[in-house]
Amino acid sequence: MDGEKFRNLSGGVNQRGVRDHNERLILSILQHQGGMPGRDLALRTGLSAPTVSTILRELENEGVLIRGEPTRGKVGKPSIPMHLNPDGVLAVGLKIGRRSADLLLLDFTGAVREQVKIAYDYPLPETVFTFLSDGLRRLKQGLPEKARSRLCGIGIAVPFELWKWDDVMGAPTELVRSWKDVDFVAEVARFSDLAVFVVNDATAACRAEHMYGRGGEFRDFAYFYIGSFIGGGIVMNNSVVEGNQGNAGALGSMRTTGPMGESRQLIDVASLHLLEARLVQAGLDAQVLWQQPADWTGIARYVDPWIGETAQELAKAALSICSVVDFEAIVIDGAFPAAVREELVERVRRYLVNQDARGLIMPQIETGSIGGNARAIGAASTPIFSQFFLNMNSGLSAL
Repeated sequence: MDGEKFRNLSGGVNQRGVRDHNERLILSILQHQGGMPGRDLALRTGLSAPTVSTILRELENEGVLIRGEPTRGKVGKPSIPMHLNPDGVLAVGLKIGRRSADLLLLDFTGAVREQVKIAYDYPLPETVFTFLSDGLRRLKQGLPEKARSRLCGIGIAVPFELWKWDDVMGAPTELVRSWKDVDFVAEVARFSDLAVFVVNDATAACRAEHMYGRGGEFRDFAYFYIGSFIGGGIVMNNSVVEGNQGNAGALGSMRTTGPMGESRQLIDVASLHLLEARLVQAGLDAQVLWQQPADWTGIARYVDPWIGETAQELAKAALSICSVVDFEAIVIDGAFPAAVREELVERVRRYLVNQDARGLIMPQIETGSIGGNARAIGAASTPIFSQFFLNMNSGLSAL
């Protein structure tokens, strides 16, 4: 993303009353483009040099920004770039999955400082919140006292309406549906006073790709994340769109047809639980799908047909999405080895050649870059983004 887009989309202003907007604008540019000196930030934001200088000084005093090494030009004073301080802001992210949960500590630049994991047959509230409580205590114990004060919140990535997926999870209905009445904020408040941000797990993965992956390469894109269930997200105006009820980009619910012409959802025909079922039917241990580091070479004969079927469905879905918004790119990622991701994307590209695309502009089909940790990283990035960066889709940035 170039600074010109930031200036055209948001437009910095000098009034003291909207300082929060200007701080977020500057921090967003530094997050997307890396360190730069104040004069460059002034050019990119349209703010006056004194205004930028004041904001940078305050953010540096707060420990949010740090100075880089001076660079000397041919004339004038050395240029000092300002960078996000990795230690300036920290956040915790929890991913609640069908077979496991991940908890990690993320710094201001998107680096994972520490991570813990738990496996289970199926997720239950008591199991997950006990894991979160114990894991949070462990993560905090490894931090100096000053660093603990830098924690800005807990992000929780969870499938939308988790309690409706008992048939796919293979769990007792009454146990899985115990999630329906869970108040995440109240549950976390029992053991932590950190702010809590709940986000759809695929939306979280999309945010991770947008902030720390390939998001800066595209003006806008639709995003598929394939885990036990396939999900998605969308990026427009250089921000992830969450929607009125936090369920924008619910691409897993897109309609498709089954082998007998029956109406199905994409989640029923392009998810990893289908590959898991094939392995179980063949008498193999499906846990190989969830082990880290991932190595699927031993089950290639089952993986290859799954890739083919999934790629066909994604090719159709990609065109359906682009018939509504002509996205520049469709980005595909998931909880699988990089080689599987590359092959899946290549197959989608090939299948698109034979699709009826009249009236449509073909999108680029691209690989994601975060992989299996995308949902947990995206969860942790949610409190950071909400409190420090600029959401181009909110009223805060409207002209």
